[in-house]
Amino acid sequence: MSTSPLQLPAELWLQVFNFLSWRDKLSVRCTCAYFRKVLDASRPHWYGFCVVLRKLSRYNRPFWRSLAQRHIGTVSLRSGKRKYLRQVSAWLPALHTLHLEDWTDSSIDELKLFHQLQHLCITSCSAPLKSFDFLFPLSQHLSQLSICNVQYTCPSSHLLATISQLTRLTSLCLHHDGSQRFPAPCGVLKHLKELRHLSWTMITYRTLSPDFFSSTHLIDEHPTGLQLSDLQLLDYDATVTLEVLQPLSHLSSLSIFHLYSVPGPTCHLQTWLMALPHLRHLSVHGGHPLATYVEFLPTSLLSLTLCVDLQPADLQTVSLRAPQLETLHLEPWGPSSSLVRLLPQLFPYLKTLRIRHHHVPDEDFLQLQQLQYLDTLEILDSYHRPDPSDPAKVTYEPSPRLLQLTSDLQKHSSRRLRVLISSQRDPRSCYCVSDY
Repeated sequence: MSTSPLQLPAELWLQVFNFLSWRDKLSVRCTCAYFRKVLDASRPHWYGFCVVLRKLSRYNRPFWRSLAQRHIGTVSLRSGKRKYLRQVSAWLPALHTLHLEDWTDSSIDELKLFHQLQHLCITSCSAPLKSFDFLFPLSQHLSQLSICNVQYTCPSSHLLATISQLTRLTSLCLHHDGSQRFPAPCGVLKHLKELRHLSWTMITYRTLSPDFFSSTHLIDEHPTGLQLSDLQLLDYDATVTLEVLQPLSHLSSLSIFHLYSVPGPTCHLQTWLMALPHLRHLSVHGGHPLATYVEFLPTSLLSLTLCVDLQPADLQTVSLRAPQLETLHLEPWGPSSSLVRLLPQLFPYLKTLRIRHHHVPDEDFLQLQQLQYLDTLEILDSYHRPDPSDPAKVTYEPSPRLLQLTSDLQKHSSRRLRVLISSQRDPRSCYCVSDY
C-alpha cells in the first residue's frame, strides 16, 4: 500500500528542505498548507534569510504573522519612510539586521525601536539626513555599520564623531562621492578598538599623511598596531609610504579599487605589498597591469582577485609567488580564453574558482575537472544572446550550451563540483563595490 508524501514525518521533510535554496524553499512553501506549516515552524531553516520590503501598505496581517512565526531577523526596506519602521518594529521587534535603501525622510529616529539591532546598512537617500544622532541609541548592540552614498547636511566631522562612539563596531563601511572632504580615518580608528573590517572611500586623498591610519603617539603606545584584519579602499589613487602602513601589521585581507582605469606613472600597490608580507587575501580592481607588481605578491596568499590587465606570463609568475593559492577570481580586461587552459597546471590546489566562460573553448572549460581540490566553480557571465541576428537582445540566464557544459563538467568530476551559474546580488550589500 503506497504512502502519501504528506504522511511522512515532518522531521524527514525538514531534512530534505535542508538541501534547498531560499528560492526553492519559498516555492515549496507555496505548494500546500502542510509544507507551509512545516517550514514556518522550523526557525533554523530561515536563519540568514533576508526579506525585501517596499510599499508596506500592500502587506496584510497574515503576511506579517508569517514573518514573525519564522523569526525573520534580516530585512531590506526599499524607499522607506519613518512610519514604515514603526510597522516593522511592531511585528519584528527582535530584528538584528536592517538595510535601508533609497530612504525618503530626513531623519531615521525610529531606529531606536529596534533594541537588538546589530547590523545597519543605509544606502542612498532621497532627502539629505540632518544628523546622525539616530545612531546613539544603537551603540550597545551595533557591531556592523554601512553608510553608502548618503547625502547629509551636517559636517563630515559630526558623522565621524558619532561613529567614534559606536565602540562595539567590528565592521565599518563608509562610502561617499567625494562631495565633502573627510578627515583621515585615524580619528575614528583610535576609538574603535574592536574594529576588524574597514571599507573607506579614498577619492578625496592624494597623499596619505604619516598619521593617516594611526597617530604617532598611538603607535608608540601600541607598537603592535591596529587590530584591523580586512581593509577595503575604494577610488584609490594616493601616494603612500611604508611609514604610513606601519600600523596595519595585523592586516590579512586587502582590497584595492582604483580610481582610474588608466593609472599614473607610479604603482602605489608595490608599496602596499612590500609593507604586508603576510597578506592572505588580495583583491585588485583596475590600476596598473599585473606585470607591474606581480613580483611583489606575498608568498602567503591563499585568495586572489584580479580584475586587471594581465597576460598568460603574469599568471605563471603568480603561481610561483603564491603556490598554495586556494581561491582565484579571474576577470582580465582582455580575453580570458587563453588563460583558463593554464589554470589546472598553474594552480593545482584551487578550491574555489570564479571566471567568465564566453569565448573559452569547450575543451579548455572541461579541463577544469583536472583541479582535484576544486569544489566550487562560479560562472560570472551567465547570460547569452539567443538570436544571432539581433545582438542587442540579451537573456540574463544560462544558455543551453552553458548548461550542457556544466553538466558535462560535473559528470566528469564525479559530481564533486558545485557550479554556480548565476550570481544574485546580496540585497544587504551596496552598489559601491558590486558595480566595479
